[in-house]
Amino acid sequence: MPEGRWKELLDSLVIVTGMSGSGKHTAYKALEDMGYFCVDNLPTPLVPRLVQLAHASEGRINNLAIVVDFRSGETPAEFALLFGRLKEFARICSVLFLEANDEVLARRYSETRRIHPLARSGSLLEGIQKERMELERLRNLADVVIDTSRFGVHDLRKAIQERYGTENRSDGMNLSLISFGFKNGIPFNTDLLFDVRFLPNPFFVEGLKSKTGDDREVVEYMKRFSETEEIISRIIDMLLYLLPRFAREGKSYCTAAVGCTGGRHRSVMVVNQLNTRLKGEGFNPSVRHRDSALGV
Repeated sequence: MPEGRWKELLDSLVIVTGMSGSGKHTAYKALEDMGYFCVDNLPTPLVPRLVQLAHASEGRINNLAIVVDFRSGETPAEFALLFGRLKEFARICSVLFLEANDEVLARRYSETRRIHPLARSGSLLEGIQKERMELERLRNLADVVIDTSRFGVHDLRKAIQERYGTENRSDGMNLSLISFGFKNGIPFNTDLLFDVRFLPNPFFVEGLKSKTGDDREVVEYMKRFSETEEIISRIIDMLLYLLPRFAREGKSYCTAAVGCTGGRHRSVMVVNQLNTRLKGEGFNPSVRHRDSALGV
C-alpha cells in the first residue's frame, strides 16, 4: 500500500517512550486494558509494517499502542524520525513520554534489583543521568509528558485512562453482567455476586416453565411483584456507587453475576433489566446468559 495512505489505516496510535523505570510497562497494560492492541520493544523501522498489518485485520485492530526504548538499540535520532512521520499512520496520534526524578528512578531500580540499560559500566545514577540527556530530544517532541515521581501504579493507570480512555461513565471499565444457575456453579472470576432465588419462580407457573427471562410473559409475570423492582433498584444503586470507585483504584474489569436456581428465568430477567438501566446511566455492559439455553 502506498505510504501516502497510511494515515487512513488506524483510528488511534500511541507511542509510549521515556525514562527507564518511569512506568512504561504500567502504561502499556493500561492501554491494553482499554482495548488497544499493544506491542512492546518494537524496532522503529517495523512500525509502518505493523500499521499495515493492523489494517489487514479488517477492523479488529483500530487502536494501536507501541512501546519504544533503548532496548532496541536505536538512537534518539531514529526515534525522532519516526515521531516526525506519525501523522501518516493514524487519524489520531500521540507520543507519550514518561519520566521521574533521579532519586525516584534510582529507588525503583534498587527495589526491583534490575540493571539500568545505561549503567552496565558505571553507577546507577550515572546511567539515569546519561539516559535523561539522550532522551531530551524525544521529550521535546512528545505531546504528552507525565512525571510519575509521585505516582503509584493506580495513579498512573488513572492518568492514562483520563488521557486516552473513552468518554463514558464507566471510566474505561469493562463491565460484564452474567446470569447463571446456582445448581450449575458460580461463574469463574466473579467480582460481585447477587442471589435472586428469593423472587417468585416462573418455573412453577403453568406456561412459563419452558420459557426464559428473555420472554415477555416471564418479564410481565415477574414485574407483578414489588420485590423484583426493589432488588433491581438496589443492585443498580450499588453498582453506580462501586464502579467509579473501582475505576479510581485502577480496576479495568468488573464481572457482576446474578444467580437463581437454574439460571433460566429470574436471573436472566434481572440481568436484562440491569443492562437496560446501566446503559441509561452511560455504561455499556456486555451480557451473557450462561445457563438459559440448558434444558429445563
